[in-house]
Amino acid sequence: MNENNTFQYTYSAPRNKEIESIRKKYLPQEENKLDLLRRLDSTVNNAGMIESLSAGILGCLGFGTGMCFFLKVLGSSVIPGIPLCLLGTAAMLAAYPIFRTLRNRKKAELSPRILELTEELMNG
Repeated sequence: MNENNTFQYTYSAPRNKEIESIRKKYLPQEENKLDLLRRLDSTVNNAGMIESLSAGILGCLGFGTGMCFFLKVLGSSVIPGIPLCLLGTAAMLAAYPIFRTLRNRKKAELSPRILELTEELMNG
């Protein structure tokens, strides 16, 4: 009579952590107030970023193209380089005011909700 009564248990913390992280991706997401506050703050801080970066990059490219005309890399005349450099400079100078204006507009729009959430989180 040969009985083999053994108990075998295997535990792997990294494996279970990976399984749990995969599981979390497929559970319905519930956004709590702190997550909402973080998302709204991020929205305000990133408002106008794409528009201002686009203006700055296009201005830089225009300015560079104008400089190529001045250095006679793209032609034998410097005349087209003058308006290109001026337009490029204007676009680069307008990039930060565009960012600031759009960010302030979004900040004014979302400030009441952000202040309301901060009050709830600080008092609750």
